[in-house]
Amino acid sequence: MLILTLFAFIAGFVTILSPCILPILPIVLSGSVGGHKRPFGIVLGFIFSFTFFTLFLATIVRSLNVSPDFLRLFSVIIIALFGAALVLPLAQKISELLFSKLASRMPSSNSRSGFFSGILIGLSLGLIWTPCVGPIIASVITLAATASVNSQAVVITLAYSIGTAIPMFFIMHTGRSVFAKVPWLLRNTGRIQKIFGILMILTALAIYLNFDRKFQTFILDTFPQYGVGLTSIEDNDAVKKQLEEISNDKGLDANSNLPTAPDLIVGGEWVNSKALKISDLRGKVVLVDFWTYTCINCIRTLPYLKSWHEKYKDDGLVIIGVHTPEFEFEKSISNLKNAISDYEIEYPVMQDNDYATWRAFSNRYWPAKYLINKDGKIVYTHFGEGEYDKTEEMIQSLLNEAGSVVDKEIDNPDYTVETQTPELYLGLLRLKYFSSNELPAEGVRTYTVDEVSPNTFAFSGKWILTDEYANPLSGSRLILNYYSKDVFLVMRTMDGKIGKVSVVLDGKENGEVEVTTDRLYDIVKLNRADNHELELIFETGNIEVFAFTFG
Repeated sequence: MLILTLFAFIAGFVTILSPCILPILPIVLSGSVGGHKRPFGIVLGFIFSFTFFTLFLATIVRSLNVSPDFLRLFSVIIIALFGAALVLPLAQKISELLFSKLASRMPSSNSRSGFFSGILIGLSLGLIWTPCVGPIIASVITLAATASVNSQAVVITLAYSIGTAIPMFFIMHTGRSVFAKVPWLLRNTGRIQKIFGILMILTALAIYLNFDRKFQTFILDTFPQYGVGLTSIEDNDAVKKQLEEISNDKGLDANSNLPTAPDLIVGGEWVNSKALKISDLRGKVVLVDFWTYTCINCIRTLPYLKSWHEKYKDDGLVIIGVHTPEFEFEKSISNLKNAISDYEIEYPVMQDNDYATWRAFSNRYWPAKYLINKDGKIVYTHFGEGEYDKTEEMIQSLLNEAGSVVDKEIDNPDYTVETQTPELYLGLLRLKYFSSNELPAEGVRTYTVDEVSPNTFAFSGKWILTDEYANPLSGSRLILNYYSKDVFLVMRTMDGKIGKVSVVLDGKENGEVEVTTDRLYDIVKLNRADNHELELIFETGNIEVFAFTFG
């Protein structure tokens, strides 16, 4: 526990060097002006807010039926308001009136010193900031998402928050020292305060429009090595061992450089094969692929897996697809068999409906590939798409080690994902980037929309929302503003009857989609990526929609 807490603190401290800190840097720098206790207020507010919301935001959203985007918007408004107070005297008076009741409960010295305003800024900062997470804080977030928060998770998150807050404080303190020592800055304090106010307003606006994420992407595209290796300090055996303990997840055997592959724990049925065991496949090379049949990232890897199966099955390669469902309907064996048939998968696939094999491998991703050598050791892993040539080279090398003579040409086609829009979930538990005028709520509700900002979506008409999916009633609409080439949507019908969806792209009719089975549907396919507005009109009221993905 002590080791994990120490590394969490160090990981938080070095976060100040990562690209994820850049979008909020103007807000941190604003602590250089104002009352002398304002920096203390900002860091204390940040520590409390980041710790609290990291651990309990998922619980709050589920219990109070409050959208996380609403809380984020509220924080953005507070930051913009404080920015306006630095620029406009009228805005300063309004902010003083709004917070006067709260401020009156604090000692007057704290009110005058800027401590209270700093607390409010820090509380907002802790909610809107998304850190570049490494293994430690990622494990804590996983515990929070599954309502498994314990005292260890609280201590670790607090240590990370404090580690992040310390360099923030020194940035603000250094700024104040520079102001005090440079006469020109001291004479122009009023103007400089207004500049910081404008920066805070622009930052709040950028966060509201999700430009902060785009800015991070631009920085990483321009400087691909920026921030590389900052989380590597967490990647050691001592940290991994304690992470397994706090999550009650023993995971893979870390007692050797090549961990022994755990056996497969079936959670359902096998397709295309009798039941297999890793221990019975010694002498062969095994590729375990974690996937789910509606995941577009998984689907894009299937042609490569099918190709490798055909090329190397006679040389000793065994590919096993471990189907770990993301949505409840994916647990159906008939749905899975239909998908396997549609995708023309011939290698063995097993159901992992209880996530038992997923946990045994300590897996966290769809798709994920684990290559196991002839001795049952995991020698190579890859998470997500890409690196197909490298993976095939490793397959050939392991087959040669196992006694086969393999020297086949490696020529895997490239697939470029050009989207700038993130995956969008339509159920309440993971609903984000929502632009309807009303807050999303469970049950039947009528939604309206005025404008849909980039990379967001809105409902119009009557919708029924559940934790996992949304059900539009007949005649209801969904409007999506996106940047991509291809658009996919996971849908199913409630009653087994055909559902119909009319597609309108940039104001022009673009065909109709018939929903027949539970799967991922192609909605839009274009020649190149660009900004578009998509409108879906649900002609029937028997359709459940789950998630958008893009390509």
